[in-house]
Amino acid sequence: MRRDYFTVDIRPEPGDGGIPTLAIEYTGPEGGLRDRLTETAEATLDSSELDVAFRHQAETDGGVLSLTDRMTGEFIFEVPAPVESVDTLVSAAQRHGGDGEYEVRLTDSNGKSLVYEKETLLVYDEDGNLLRQRSLIPGSVEL
Repeated sequence: MRRDYFTVDIRPEPGDGGIPTLAIEYTGPEGGLRDRLTETAEATLDSSELDVAFRHQAETDGGVLSLTDRMTGEFIFEVPAPVESVDTLVSAAQRHGGDGEYEVRLTDSNGKSLVYEKETLLVYDEDGNLLRQRSLIPGSVEL
């Protein structure tokens, strides 16, 4: 799925839902995002079936935010995002809850939204090394 179909708005201050938000809007072909999030004809993937990660890109102040299917490892999408905004979201989530809660709000081209409450956001450097201190990793998770 093309990266230019997505825009990301990182809202570190709690919004209506009371927690920091990673708002992503999809403007590509109708049904494209929903198809990728659909597990069966009746159900979309739930929060426990999705992983969120951020990878720094060398020589830029940005990186790539990705959403993947935890069971298959398949990328649902990737979207460019600024490092500073992701760091601010991680800090806000750590302040918000014990393990660092935040939500991912996905809005499709029809204006319909899906909201996923998350506690894990893995941040990697440009060489693929996990940056534990800059990630959200619940205490119950072993890596």
